[in-house]
Amino acid sequence: MTNRQLFQQHVAQTSPSPVGIEIVSASGNYLIDAEGKRYLDLIGGISVCNIGHSHPSVVAAITRQAESYLHVMVYGEVVQSPQVQYAALLAAHLPAQLDCVYFTNSGAEATEGAIKLARRATGRTDIISCNKGYHGNTLGALSVMGDEYWRNAFRPLMPGVWHYDFNSQELIDAINEHTACVLIETIQGEAGVIAPDPEWLASLRRRCTENGTLLIFDEIQCGFGRTGKLWGFEHYTNIVPDIVLLGKALGGGMPMGAFVSSHALMQLLTFNPVLGHITTFGGHPLCCAAGMAAMHVLMDEHLVAGVAAKEALFISLLKHPEIRTVRSKGLLMAIELSSAGKVSETLRRCITHGLFSDWFLFAPECIRIAPPLTITEDEIRHACAQLLSCI
Repeated sequence: MTNRQLFQQHVAQTSPSPVGIEIVSASGNYLIDAEGKRYLDLIGGISVCNIGHSHPSVVAAITRQAESYLHVMVYGEVVQSPQVQYAALLAAHLPAQLDCVYFTNSGAEATEGAIKLARRATGRTDIISCNKGYHGNTLGALSVMGDEYWRNAFRPLMPGVWHYDFNSQELIDAINEHTACVLIETIQGEAGVIAPDPEWLASLRRRCTENGTLLIFDEIQCGFGRTGKLWGFEHYTNIVPDIVLLGKALGGGMPMGAFVSSHALMQLLTFNPVLGHITTFGGHPLCCAAGMAAMHVLMDEHLVAGVAAKEALFISLLKHPEIRTVRSKGLLMAIELSSAGKVSETLRRCITHGLFSDWFLFAPECIRIAPPLTITEDEIRHACAQLLSCI
């Protein structure tokens, strides 16, 4: 049997029609298939590969760590230098009150951990999240997901979750003495790149503080420079969450997530009960070594500083009668076409033209553009020319 046949038979499928390209290597901003065809990667593994694929510094860090040790003990029991050094690096680049990191295996697990922490810290159970919000697919994360189509088949879900529109006054008004936390994406990704109104976000922060409600920002997709700032919330003056969720680019291509809060809050998971949150593989030393190397590359090569100019170039070139609008926050972009069918048709053509892209869960009428931040101006011009041809 071919690898494609084995894939269809033995790898659990997530849709009736996966892209199905057999990737044999990836380097820089390109994917290469079994026939040697190159694809310019316009989605970076869904905002994972912010510094491109197989960066030499990341590969070297993985190799060094693999030669030292892999798994030694469950999370939090022994000192592992990649873990503690990466936690310290993250804390040094976050606001002072976000100084304690709990590493997980994925962004969805970070969501689960943050929900537990919010309930433990407040003694409350109610959670407010957003319609068209996405925070992962485990059962708790699914409960706070903001789309009934994706939730309905798996009910009953976690109770006490209330969904309101992003940027709505109704959401703010709903926060009360029973609300443990408000969990939102700093920039809504799967909704098709929706940014918060600055005044709304400031009002949300005030309301949470007044009610003793924890504010959780999901930076899983928009963190690590994707929006043109290291963290998406840095676009908004003096607004800092009580907990921030990280993932995707956090691991430099390795599987990793984290929730980050204050040391005082995080200590609540250590007693009543002891081991209030545990994981076997969270903060795996290989993942931490890779992630730390990737973050150093992000900063040392000043990749975040170049995002705004690349965003502007994309927008200037994406002109076509079929494009209704382009929404963007840095290199997280949604190209809205007339229908989901038109997007599917365009994406199929993109594959034949050597472009790799995707759509959004809650905005299937939009093409996703989230390339590695290392994409060059020439590659942007080529991508836009080919994309317009495919449209």
